[in-house]
Amino acid sequence: MTMNSFERRNKIIQLVNEQGTVLVQDLAGVFAASEATIRADLRFLEQKGVVTRFHGGAAKIMSGNSETETQEVGFKERFQLASAPKNRIAQAAVKMIHEGMTVILDSGSTTMLIAEGLMTAKNITVITNSLPAAFALSENKDITLVVCGGTVRHKTRSMHGSIAERSLQDINADLMFVGADGIDAVNGITTFNEGYSISGAMVTAANK
Repeated sequence: MTMNSFERRNKIIQLVNEQGTVLVQDLAGVFAASEATIRADLRFLEQKGVVTRFHGGAAKIMSGNSETETQEVGFKERFQLASAPKNRIAQAAVKMIHEGMTVILDSGSTTMLIAEGLMTAKNITVITNSLPAAFALSENKDITLVVCGGTVRHKTRSMHGSIAERSLQDINADLMFVGADGIDAVNGITTFNEGYSISGAMVTAANK
């Protein structure tokens, strides 16, 4: 099974979620990849907070968070939910991005997958308030990366507040990709209150 790193890592996430644990040796066989490559994948996913590694493999992270006030899902949990549809959305989004474009990425698990899909892109500008997306994109020297300043929102690992919103002033982006917390029959796409202001500023700064 030949896959690029983006596809392989997301398949690993799916296997971890289904099985609870995975072994490096088994994954190397499944993906026809070296054990060194699989270990690098697991290190990457652990840095993203998606899995926890142990000697010879990795396991699913079990959330011990008992917060019920807002029922908002944190970044780690979002990354694991509905991974197949999110991958399809991300792949379609990446195909819309071409050389010379300026793109805004909101924070979220799906936009993080878009960022990973841009790891080999060239001659584009990406503006984001997502710390994980910025970290991933910083590995690509062929793109111009702009990170919004502001106050860190730990639950979503993203930048918010008036400073972040001001950093988007005078920006004229070609495309903007925004995550959503839900879809309501009356109100349409919805997000939690703390993320609304920055998302609104991003929408204003983009043509589409």
